[in-house]
Amino acid sequence: MSSQIHIEAEELLKSLIKTPSFSKQEDGTANIIETFLKSKSIIYDRWDNNIIAKNKHFESKKPTVVLNSHHDTVKVVDGWTKDPHGAEVSDGKLYGLGSNDAGASLVGLISCFSHFYEKELEFNLVLIASAEEEIFGPNGIK
Repeated sequence: MSSQIHIEAEELLKSLIKTPSFSKQEDGTANIIETFLKSKSIIYDRWDNNIIAKNKHFESKKPTVVLNSHHDTVKVVDGWTKDPHGAEVSDGKLYGLGSNDAGASLVGLISCFSHFYEKELEFNLVLIASAEEEIFGPNGIK
């Protein structure tokens, strides 16, 4: 039986896959990430389509670990055989544009951050869901 965090992570990843998020067009996936964080009562900032959150007990004197991955994707290439936004599960694998680069990584980081958000830690956690990574765009993080 899957844990709640696993179920939430899989649903978040499917939602991100189903929402086109080509570089400079990440509004939809940024909105999905915002909604997820709001559902967890996580305070965040949004800069264009970048979502940035600090753990609840952030202290500037502590060392900081940044959890960063991107939510933009490249366009579909010739030869793609499945619906790029279908979030289809086949043989235990989830297929779709951005599922591997870098949706799964991002969702893993979001899940980790959510788990530790309210805990008192010896270090800070900062979550960044960045935009325009695929094109090194000016409205992402450099």
